[in-house]
Order: sequence, then structure tokens, then C-alpha cells
Amino acid sequence: MSTPALLVGQTIVMKAVVHDRYGPPDVLRVEEVPVPTPGPKQVLVDIAATSVNLSDWEGLTGSPAYARIGGLRTPSRRVLGSDIAGVVASVGPGVTRFRVGDDVYGDNLSLMGGFAEFAVASESGLAQKPPELTFVDASTLPQSGAIALQGTARARPGQRVLINGAGGGAGSLAIQLASRAGAHVTGVDNASKLAFMRNVGADEVIDYRKEDFTRLEPFDLVLDLVAHRSVFAYRRALARGGRYLCVGGTVRALLRVVTVGAALGVVTGRHLGILVAREGPAWFEPVAAQCVAGELRIHVDRTFTLEEVPQALATVGEGRALGKVVVVPSPS
Repeated sequence: MSTPALLVGQTIVMKAVVHDRYGPPDVLRVEEVPVPTPGPKQVLVDIAATSVNLSDWEGLTGSPAYARIGGLRTPSRRVLGSDIAGVVASVGPGVTRFRVGDDVYGDNLSLMGGFAEFAVASESGLAQKPPELTFVDASTLPQSGAIALQGTARARPGQRVLINGAGGGAGSLAIQLASRAGAHVTGVDNASKLAFMRNVGADEVIDYRKEDFTRLEPFDLVLDLVAHRSVFAYRRALARGGRYLCVGGTVRALLRVVTVGAALGVVTGRHLGILVAREGPAWFEPVAAQCVAGELRIHVDRTFTLEEVPQALATVGEGRALGKVVVVPSPS
């Protein structure tokens, strides 16, 4: 765990990776900043590990446009990092579920701050870490696990399920969940991830640069983690009665799914929509339980230090991560 320094004036500080403007990874820097104080129903977590999500890359670059909500010209959160795991260092007023010293993990998307030695998190967003999981493994599950669980909830035996962007954290879990449901699973990503997707459990794999999945035999369920195609192409990818769900992508693609896609669904008997993944322990603890039971495997590509956060974010943002990338503030 971390040991913050004590400065003149009795201000306790910590190391954090900050950014004051949108841009590429080189706008990030490590600074000493005051350790935050938890407010009502909040917990101060001594960070042991924080996994990197595509939402962190979007928050860094300010793209797509929805990443700038709350901070149109400058970032609303100086410190990124939402999927955290660590030890409770202190609790704010009204906290009843946790005590100092508890091992916790959770999705802190509303407050962020995970790329630091300490972070304040909402009590409701945290859960007790299973002792069978390391801090690194636990940090990979809150956001990716919730997306994968909800995105594959309708997978059934014998169905054809396709996951676009399947080589990342949520995608690799979604492959396993859909496969366990008895579906025939096709994973789509870049060529460097084909072997990884097969190893995770995909029945078929596609390099999106060489093959257009929307022109293959239609699918019963498409979970799209990187939407950027025409809504008409997505409709073509679905069998009658099939369902297309997108989680991320360009603003243009998302708007077309909500508008044109909804209308096409009514006319053609195919459902096209956005997966608004619900957050919180109720949605990631079931995935953790399956990991503990050995039913799902967690895949960590590699870990980075705070000083290496720019490289960690680039690895995810540029689509090079196999599974999850994790930042460990104090590797020792």
C-alpha cells in the first residue's frame, strides 16, 4: 500500500497522474497533490490497483464528444481511473458497510481518481474484495464485468453471437459468458488478437480489417463495443428477431442506432439499441463469483506503474491490449 508524504503545514500529499487539458498521453504528468477527504457516504481507498478502460482513453482525449460532458473545454476530472481495488484508509460520515482495513473493489466512474495512491469512492459503488482474487484481478471486473454480463444476458444455447471488439477486457469476458450460455461465439478484433480470442473461447475469429462481419451469415445477438459502422450494416448482420447492442462508439453511430435503428427494428423485426450498462456491485459481483469458482478466466495483459500511465492508456486506446491493462501505484 501507499505511504503519503507529510509536507509543511501538515498537508498530507500523494502521487497522482493529472491532466489539465484534453489531448494525447503526453499531456499527463505525475504530481504531488493533497490526499482527498471522504465526504458523507464516501470511502478513502488506499489504491492497490486500477484497471484501464476505454472510458479513460476517451476522458483523456475528449473524444467522442460525450466524453466532454461536464467539462467542454477542460477536463472535469484531473485524475482518471475508475475501476479500483485497494484497502479502506478512512470512511466519511454515514458509512456503514465498510471499516478501515477492509479490502474493497468497485466502479468509481462518477468520481474517478484511480490513477493515484489514494482515491475517494462512493460507498455504494464498492464491494468487499473476494480473498481468492488479487487486487490486480479484482480491479479488472467492475466495468468490464458489468458490461459483459448485461451484454450477453440474452445469449441462449444454439444461438449465433458476435462480439465486436472482443479482444479487450469486456470482450474477453463476454466471449466466455456467451460460450457458457451455449452460444456459438464469433469474436471480431484486429489481427494481433485472433489467437487470444480463440484461447479465451471464441468458436470463430475475424480480423475486421480483412473481413466484414455484417456480410456473413446473420447473427442472433451482436454486442458491439466499438460501434462506428452504418446502422443499415448492423441491421444486415442480424437474423430476424435478432438483437444488436452497442456500448461505445462514435456519437454519429450511436445517434443513428437510437433513431434510424429503432425505426428499422420496428419494420424488420430486428432490435437495434444502445446497452446502457447499469453500474454497481449487483452487476460485477456475479462475474467475480464466477471467476472465483473457476468458471471464468481473468486476462491481464500487463501492469504499469503510475509513471507509466501514459503508456498504459495508449495500449488500450490504440487497441493493443489483450484483455485488461492494470496500473499498480506501488509495485512492491
